[in-house]
Amino acid sequence: MESKAIQFLEAHRSETASSFVEEAARRKENSNWLRWSQQLAVTLIGYMQDHGMKRGDLASRLGVSPQYVSKLLSGSENLSFKSIANIEDRLGITCLTMA
Repeated sequence: MESKAIQFLEAHRSETASSFVEEAARRKENSNWLRWSQQLAVTLIGYMQDHGMKRGDLASRLGVSPQYVSKLLSGSENLSFKSIANIEDRLGITCLTMA
């Protein structure tokens, strides 16, 4: 006899296959630039907190859409050095430092 937990899990099983393995492989393959992107996200979140800003406020200051700010704050956006320099110039901060 199956337990209630097993019955529950089977009743709520997704028809879509998990992409966990593919996502883990992508993260491993891109770990270096993801680390930089996450550092940028943490810096931007700190900036927003220090200045009492919301995503829309940051978007206005950067001259981008709130959706783009959401991508930046997710820590998974692959940015060019030019994009990072633009963010630093518009906010007057340093986002990334060389170790």
